[in-house]
Amino acid sequence: MTTSFPEGFFWGVASAAHQVEGNNTNSDLWLLEHVPGTIFAEPSGDALDHYHRYAEDIALIASLGFDTYRFSLEWARIEPAPGEYSVAELDHYRRMLEQCHAHGLRPVVTFHHFSSPRWLLAAGGWEDPETPARFARYCAVAMEHLGDLIDMACTLNEPNLPYLLAELGITGEPPEARAEIPVWANAAAELGIDPARIAPFQFNATPTGFAIKVAAHRAATEAIKSVRPDLPVGWTLANTDVQAAPGGEAYAERVRAAVNVRFLEISRDDDFVGIQNYGRHVFGADGLLGAEPGMPVNSQGEEIYPAGLAAAVREAWDVAAVPVVVTENGLATDDDAQRVGFLEGALEGLAEAIRDGVDVRGYIAWTAFDNYEWIFGYAPKFGLIAVDRTTQRRTPKPSAHWLGEVARSNGAGIGALIGATR
Repeated sequence: MTTSFPEGFFWGVASAAHQVEGNNTNSDLWLLEHVPGTIFAEPSGDALDHYHRYAEDIALIASLGFDTYRFSLEWARIEPAPGEYSVAELDHYRRMLEQCHAHGLRPVVTFHHFSSPRWLLAAGGWEDPETPARFARYCAVAMEHLGDLIDMACTLNEPNLPYLLAELGITGEPPEARAEIPVWANAAAELGIDPARIAPFQFNATPTGFAIKVAAHRAATEAIKSVRPDLPVGWTLANTDVQAAPGGEAYAERVRAAVNVRFLEISRDDDFVGIQNYGRHVFGADGLLGAEPGMPVNSQGEEIYPAGLAAAVREAWDVAAVPVVVTENGLATDDDAQRVGFLEGALEGLAEAIRDGVDVRGYIAWTAFDNYEWIFGYAPKFGLIAVDRTTQRRTPKPSAHWLGEVARSNGAGIGALIGATR
């Protein structure tokens, strides 16, 4: 299949601070990883030591052929106590941005990628009415120090994910139930607060949480624009391709509205929307259905469905009507040939959407490195680059070289390139 991407289309890889930097000890997630009854498979620990190895990592990403690096700032490092900002940490992220520019990489910066300062969780986290103003204040400080080097700003990463997790029965408990769940009860005890007030970003799926996140996004956008009015700003959404099996139409429509559509409607006021897709979820009359028999699955037992990306991008364009950036797309697998096949299918669908008039500005793969995948620990392998965490040695996989060549050619000849790797 012949693919075509617009002139100026950008290609990159992504990471998130807590997943790669290591020893993010002042964050709420570090606390949640270590309390009795934790839902995390293992602690993040040293992670990939990207905090100290960022220069060689950025050089490696550029050498593979990419022109964009999406990474996040760590709020818990920059503001270790309320109103107290670390110039040393701000300088650290400035050096990262300078390295990106030195290697010809466009920096796409996420201001909040799931992890928050521990003190914010103690203050009520993402259900506290003061959180939007606190977040905006941090964004303004970061912009004053770093804004001249940022090419694109993402305020919040996947504010809608907890609502999808709640639909899948993974988490999202209401405040009155938190005292009965060990991880929340024990974290509250550690912080000296009522368990009903435990509201971490990644696991909060209440109506109050929705309102707080929307307010935080809007306040942060205003703060960022106050420093750089020309800087493109949006948020990134975890938009699965919601589908209905026979009899599941009403169920699927309710999920689509709660998880995808209402967040896309907020994006109508933004410069772009980041879309992050890993496949589809199919719902019957009584809820989520499993993978169809005989369908290939990833290392987590989930159906491999690359066509989900194009569907999510088309939905975003139809609802938000602003430019779309694919800010995450990838596959958890130990079979790198399987990963290449997934990426090929996703990109061919994306190219078709662009030909049909969807305004897509760039594609950023998840993820640069095999890293810490939150509650699942280090087992899922999404990375284009393998990491031996004993030695911290980085080894690009064939998929890294393949996608890098796609990036160099702006997507031309994807079919021919993939044929050469088989």
